[in-house]
Amino acid sequence: MPRYGQLVMGPAGSGKSTYCSNMVKHAEMLRRTIHVVNLDPAAEHFDYPVLADIRELIHLDDAMEDESLRFGPNGGLVFCMEYLSQNFDWLQEQLEEVEDDYILFDCPGQIELYTHIPVMRQLVETLQKWDFRICGVFLVDSQFMIEPSKFISGILTALSTMVNLEIPHVNVMTKIDLLSKKAKKELERYLEPELPVLLAEEFDDSRLSKKFKKLNSSIAKMIDDYSLVKFLPMDISEEDTINDILIQIDTAIQYGEDFEPKEIPDMVDPEDGPDWDSGFDG
Repeated sequence: MPRYGQLVMGPAGSGKSTYCSNMVKHAEMLRRTIHVVNLDPAAEHFDYPVLADIRELIHLDDAMEDESLRFGPNGGLVFCMEYLSQNFDWLQEQLEEVEDDYILFDCPGQIELYTHIPVMRQLVETLQKWDFRICGVFLVDSQFMIEPSKFISGILTALSTMVNLEIPHVNVMTKIDLLSKKAKKELERYLEPELPVLLAEEFDDSRLSKKFKKLNSSIAKMIDDYSLVKFLPMDISEEDTINDILIQIDTAIQYGEDFEPKEIPDMVDPEDGPDWDSGFDG
């Protein structure tokens, strides 16, 4: 039987822990069990139980406080993740004890881990060797996505991650519940965007060079023509948005297709009739 997992990614502050917490709670409502594995060495606290925690293997403080290393926060985090890649057997041991094989892997937020350094690609390949069907879930804070220039930046970051990992991919716009009414109205333009129009409005300035405008137009056209990146909204005050995201991910990894069909109870033959009194005459 295959195992299933989500690689929960996104910049710092995108709401990865909130996503994991709400996905676990939603699964409980559906009578499903979803476990969480923390792969962020800089994480501080969780409001949900974790199946495994990379901080038991190595903590960011270990890399920063070691006199022979003296890493800063970013360098220390990269070091921790590379250390994990050299000790995947530790992770395998943690995952062997799981009965319900649907796991959220809460990953660090440094984008260079997904675009410049092969460690996350190595993690994906290792999980696939362990029979995991993995979907990448890239989170972006909606509060930073309601301006065209920031929106394009978020799209390109998500696209770079998707291309590098080469796995089924779902993009989620988080913290919708924190937006003002005005911002929520603006948000509709970004969920089903017309990028050339958005950028034309953003950079409609005579001071900008023609080359700059042409570059932006080309980027927008590339994304628009191929529909490379779409975002699903997540509003934690509306359970339906969480369910829509889970359905999209389950479909991407074919969750449940290998389950044994439930047995249908034996039906009573109509000619035999029920062996109890119906209460009616005749």
